[in-house]
Amino acid sequence: MSPYHALFVDLESDTNPHDNCRQLFRLVENIFSENKLSSQTITFFPPWPVSAIPDLIFMRSSMKISSLDLVHHLRKHWNQAVIYGFFCAKNFDSAEIFQSLASGMDDFFLCTITQKEFLLRLQRLIVWTKQAVNTAPLETVKRIFNHKQLIGKSPSFLNVIEKIPHLALSDAPVLVLGETGTGKELFTRAIHYNSQRHGRPFIPVNCGALPDQLFESEVFGHVKGAFTDASSEKKGLIAEAEGGTIFLDEVDTLSPSAQIKLLRFIQEFEYRPLGSSKSKVADVRLIAATNADLREKVKTKTFREDLYYRLNILKLHIPPLRERMEDIPLLVDFFLEHYALQYRRVKPRISPSAMQKLLAYSWPGNVRELEGVIQQSMVLCLATILQPDNINLSLPLQKDASGDHTFQGAKKQIVVQFERGYLVDLLAKQQGNITKAAKVAGLDRRAFQRLIKKYGIERNTFSVKNVP
Repeated sequence: MSPYHALFVDLESDTNPHDNCRQLFRLVENIFSENKLSSQTITFFPPWPVSAIPDLIFMRSSMKISSLDLVHHLRKHWNQAVIYGFFCAKNFDSAEIFQSLASGMDDFFLCTITQKEFLLRLQRLIVWTKQAVNTAPLETVKRIFNHKQLIGKSPSFLNVIEKIPHLALSDAPVLVLGETGTGKELFTRAIHYNSQRHGRPFIPVNCGALPDQLFESEVFGHVKGAFTDASSEKKGLIAEAEGGTIFLDEVDTLSPSAQIKLLRFIQEFEYRPLGSSKSKVADVRLIAATNADLREKVKTKTFREDLYYRLNILKLHIPPLRERMEDIPLLVDFFLEHYALQYRRVKPRISPSAMQKLLAYSWPGNVRELEGVIQQSMVLCLATILQPDNINLSLPLQKDASGDHTFQGAKKQIVVQFERGYLVDLLAKQQGNITKAAKVAGLDRRAFQRLIKKYGIERNTFSVKNVP
């Protein structure tokens, strides 16, 4: 697969095949095709749909659609692409070309150019475009989305970011999977604001907060007199999202009857407001999210199999924070700056030992929990440097695999949680020095080493030199 994608927009495809401008345009297409580079040709306006977001666009306008109008359209949808225009010498209009350049066209070719010169310029252009495209899709997504909280550099995080522009191209349902606190709504908004629907509403719906008896009324709306308290007509959430995206969070919490109603809607995107005799057709993109294993729920008959397959056309899995630990220093820095501005104070630094304490934690609540920890530290500590004592981490809730709910069983769990938390905190303060940590704990070195081995704690993690 090519590292970038080229789009050929030829609105004069029906001209004389021997026309020099047309021959040059076809020459570029053939070069991309012969070298198995990713490309697509569109001969109508507006140029949609496209198979991939273009990084390089070659355009040729027509008598009906001016180059200026074409550039405006291309820049509106693909602001990061490099745009080259083809112009015929016999119809040369310097004012139009100047206006097109001022409106976002990067460069242009006149058909009087020789093939040798043309190929040299094209080669330089392709190298330049490769360099531009390799500056990470993250910045493109963040710029379009205008959201600074998409923070990370880990491979698992960037893998998700790279999928967003492709998911934004389609109108098919997307199922967003991820644990609580991973930022599923944040990534869903990124899909919406990178799509053609970006100028239309984004409506989030917490399915877990919708009472079963109100699902139909809230989602599809109702007419006046539909039920006792329906004193006026009310638009549903589907109608509010018209032309945009409706986001169904915690979709696994829907009751069986609500699942049936949602399934009927997804099949044809038709719905009938409660109490109405007329059906309506919705123009919306549907994205659902869950932190549950829907396949397991399908097996236990608590989630409809047919609805699962309807929702699971496209999928986006958000990794938990423990799988992207190298992003923690970046996230911490962002939250420190954010809350320093909110609380009108100088942004504090975080000591290496405090950072190591954060890096050694498993983060069951993911990014949301990390933000809460940093916010709490900013509220309770006014020091300019945050130390391990200022970082208050909750003891992770351990699942009792044995099912032992006796007093002794509960006591054992509490001891395990305390010991691990104590060891992590102590090693963070001593920067991974086993001898010093054992002395503070009142244990001999070997006994202390057995304890950290028991809980799978790597002492090297706490060394100052390992702070990213």
